[in-house]
Parts: sequence; structure tokens; C-alpha cells
Amino acid sequence: MADASGFNLGHAIVLLGAATVAVPLFKRLGLGSVLGYLTAGLAVGPFGLGLFNDPETLLHTAELGVVMFLFIIGLEMRPSKLWKLRRQIFGLGAAQVVTCGFLLTLVGMAAGLSFPVAMIGAMGFVLSSTAVIMQLLEEQDETSSPEGQRAIAILLLEDLAIVPLLALVAVWGAAGAPAAANAKPMWQSAMIALAGLAALLAAGRWLLDPFFRIIARAGAREVLTAAALLVVLGSAVFMQSVGLSMAMGAFLAGVLLSESNFRHQLEADIEPFRGILLGLFFLSVGMSLNLTIVISEWIIVLGGVVAFMIVKAIGIYVIARLAKSDHAAATHRAALFAQGGEFAFVLYAAAGTAGIFDTRVSAVMSAIVILSMALTPIVLLIHAQMRQSTPVSMDGIDKAEGLSGKVLFIGFGRFAQVASQALLARNIELSLIETDVDMIRAAGNFGFKIHYGDGTRLDVLHASGAATAEAILVCIDKPEAADHIVELCKSEFPLAKLYVRSYDRGHSLRLIHAGVDFQIRETFESALLFSEAVLTGLGLDEDEAREAIADVRERDAQRVELEVIGGLEAGRKLLRGNAETPEPSPFFKTKAVKAEDAGAGAAGAAAKP
Repeated sequence: MADASGFNLGHAIVLLGAATVAVPLFKRLGLGSVLGYLTAGLAVGPFGLGLFNDPETLLHTAELGVVMFLFIIGLEMRPSKLWKLRRQIFGLGAAQVVTCGFLLTLVGMAAGLSFPVAMIGAMGFVLSSTAVIMQLLEEQDETSSPEGQRAIAILLLEDLAIVPLLALVAVWGAAGAPAAANAKPMWQSAMIALAGLAALLAAGRWLLDPFFRIIARAGAREVLTAAALLVVLGSAVFMQSVGLSMAMGAFLAGVLLSESNFRHQLEADIEPFRGILLGLFFLSVGMSLNLTIVISEWIIVLGGVVAFMIVKAIGIYVIARLAKSDHAAATHRAALFAQGGEFAFVLYAAAGTAGIFDTRVSAVMSAIVILSMALTPIVLLIHAQMRQSTPVSMDGIDKAEGLSGKVLFIGFGRFAQVASQALLARNIELSLIETDVDMIRAAGNFGFKIHYGDGTRLDVLHASGAATAEAILVCIDKPEAADHIVELCKSEFPLAKLYVRSYDRGHSLRLIHAGVDFQIRETFESALLFSEAVLTGLGLDEDEAREAIADVRERDAQRVELEVIGGLEAGRKLLRGNAETPEPSPFFKTKAVKAEDAGAGAAGAAAKP
């Protein structure tokens, strides 16, 4: 690795190794993959082990990961869906950018910066990191939620905002320097950008689908992948050539192809490249953190990070509340968007070229942005902990007290809601308790009277009428809590029949040993019905399908019985001082062999659905 300024196979191995070690570790610690990538980049960069001396070159290459990420986002955003978000994009997004930009500019001027420097520094920080936020939303499975859609709308507006901001930098730079002989007028640059945008939209509308149809007829999978990369990168570079951002070009290409018959194929082809390059982008951002500047200017850098993140979070929270978001959604959005983003590097580089930023200001502002990006997963983790410790509003919700239903439901999620319908149809009196306040309110909209109560507490069980109930139905989805409730009920309410929702076969065995009256795995019967439908759909007659399902059910019952008997025998041997695993009887050996011969397989026989 003699030539550390270039990029060779050894560097690729270092990057892959650093990511492979750091990312799983940070995810296991609950800090997310983004912080893992940033830390790994810092460790191998010029201010860590010094294995890379030119992270800027790597950063420019790695920006392709952001480009492909936005292309995949575009594939999910059909034009009709994008049109529905127009108010959030140009209303909510614009309000957030303008408000936070104004507030952060005041912070910069209060720190002694001139108005142009303060405003460019502030607006760079306002443009939140699309890569960080989308990665976090994806990890939390929130991209399709209403709040996730609002976040995407805001990010789209911020991507659009880079265009007028770069134009503003060019104007301020031109005002302080003699005009170049070949410089284009502003109106001409705007017309070129609009013409380029129109050309891309027209190509996407009339050329892309026929183009991919021709490629698909060739029957070469690798050519289709190459064509997908050509469209993404070509759109990105074309948009950059007319003065817009590469990210915007990739996003528009995705939107234009979202209605295409090849959408899913394109997404599958691009996904591997997107994941690797996006990770490379975060690694290169970590390498770019100038520790020399951070150490020498640590008061300014840390003060800037704290001040910018707090003020920006306050601005985001105020705008969210004015847009009628509740407190929880507003605080979550503030925590998610409180950082700077990758477009700040583009804007600060342009400001440096235009003579607005000197080297020191550019390095300090870049360090502030990078540290804020690194802190985002930690901020979200702290926010999640605070939300869990914050008392939940109980307005309009009754606590379990004085209930006396014939049947007591503990937990009223999807499983219990289905299970209750037949009982309600027979006018059987039910008592319902649940700990999820949102679930209680949602069920109340459909006429269910649910009381707040934690079934793992004995006093709550008494207040819920467990002592007089004929049947207690434990329908929660946490096996350990269900086991505890069963233990309490068997001890305190032995006359009540216990019906318990089981998580898997291991949980079922524990419930059987505990002596419940009935247990059923939450997905077992639905999976069997699903399998039966598949068999009939493949041409088997209904009797054959039912026989096959009955055989599976019988084999499963035999395996459960075998494990129950084995557990009892092991317990007896343990009491006798011999804890060896019991040998199954010849009957069960024969049945197990028959099950494997019938196609269950050794792995299937041991599986716990």
C-alpha cells in the first residue's frame, strides 16, 4: 500500500474490512449502521491510521451511492403519489428550510461572521442529509409511514433548494470579483436548466419504456443491468451538466420509471450497487473529518455543532406543530433532521471557489456538518429512550377496575380482535385490557370498550375480574410476559380456564408444562390454511390437500408429544442425578423416520414455526 494517494485493491480490502467490523458492532449496540460507517472511515482515514490521504477523491466517487439511493426512492414515488405530496414538498418543506435558514443565519452572525458567510454556512447546515435520514427511516421501516412520507417530501424540497443556493453563491462571488469573459447571464443559465429538465421528462415519458423493452428482448440479464446503470448515471450527469444536481436527475429518472413494467427488475438490479456505494459514501465522509481543525478549534466546532443542532431542531419543531403534527411526531422529526448533510460540502466548496469562504471557515463548517451527521443516530437513540420514559397521556382512557366479564382478554391486538368476534356474536360478556394506549384509542373508534391494564400485575388481574371469569385469554405477543401471566393465573385463579396465544413450539411446550387448557401458535393454523390453498391452486383436489395438511398437523402433534415426554423424562433423570438426554421410544423413532420419508426432512422436523 505504498501509494496511499491512489486507490488500489488493497484500499478496497481495507474499506470492506473496516465496514464489516464496525457496522455490525454499532448496529448491535443500537447506534445504527451510519455511525458505524462514519467511525470506520475516521479510523482508516488520514486522521486515523493514515491508510488514505485523499478522501475527497473517494467522496466524489462515493456520491454515486446517494445518486442510486435517490433513484430507488424515485421508483417508489409514482407521479400520482408525488402530486399528492405537493403541499408537503412546497409547503412544509419550504417553510422548514426558510425558517431554519433564517434562525441559523442569526446564530452565525451572532458568532461574528459576515452576512454572506453566515447565510451560506447556515443554509448548508439546513440541507439535511438525505443519505443519513433515508438510511435511518429504512432501518426503522418507516419509509412508507405518513411521517416517513413527510420526511421524504421535506428532503425533496431540500434537494431542490441546492439549485438557487448555488446560484446565490455564484452571484455573491461575481459581485466580489471581475466577471469572466465567457460567463453566462443568470437568465440564460436558468433557461438551460429548465430546457434540460424538460428534455429529461420527455425522454422518460416516451423513450425509456421502449428502450428497456428492446433490451429485454435480447435476453441478456447483464445487459439489462448495464442499461439500468446507464439510465441512472446518464440522468444524473445530464442534470449536473445543465446546472442542476446529480441527485435530482437520478430521482426524476426513478419517478419516470415508476410506472414502467420494468420497475421491479430495475430496483433489483440497482440495489446491490446502491448499498455498497452508499456505505462507501459514509466511509469517505468519516475520512473527511479534519481532526486537526477539530482539536485546534474545538470550542468553535463543538459550540457550532450544539448551537446549530439545537436551533435547527427548535425551528423544525415549531414548523411541525404549526403544520398540526402532534408533539411526538414533531420531536421525532426534529431529532431526525437536526443534522447537516452532504449537499453542505457541495455548497461550501462552491463558496470557497467563489471566494466567500476561506480555508479555515470551510474546514470548520465542514467539521460541524460531519459531527452533526455522526451524532444523529445517537440523538435518535436518546429521543427514543426519552419517549419510552415519558408518561403516556391517559385522557379518555379508563383503567381496569371493577370488571366482571365472563371472559377476560389480556391483550387486544390483531390476534385477539379476530378471536373475539365469535364470542361477541354470541353475546358473551367480555372484559378487555391492553397496555398500548394507541391500540385502545384505535379500537375505541370501532366500538370496543378496552380498559388500560397490565396483565402481568396481580392487582390488575383482580381489578379486571380474573377471579370471577370463567375463561382467561392471554393474547399478548411477548412470550416471557405470557408465561408470567400464566403462572399468576394458575396460582391465584385455578378455577378459570386458560387459553394462551403461543409464539412458537418452544413456547407451546412451556405452556403445556404449565398446565394451560389450550394453546395455539399464532401463525400455525393460518400457515396450514395458506399451504392448503397453494396445494389446491397447484392442481391437487381438495381431499388430497386436506389429507396432506392433516398429515402435517399430525406429525407436528407427535413432535410436540415427543418433546413433552422427553422433557418429563429428563426432569425425572435430573432429580435422580442423571441429566442425560432421554432416548425416544421406538414408536416415535418410527414416526420421525416416516415423517422424513414423507418429505418433512430433518431440518423441517426440528423447525419451530
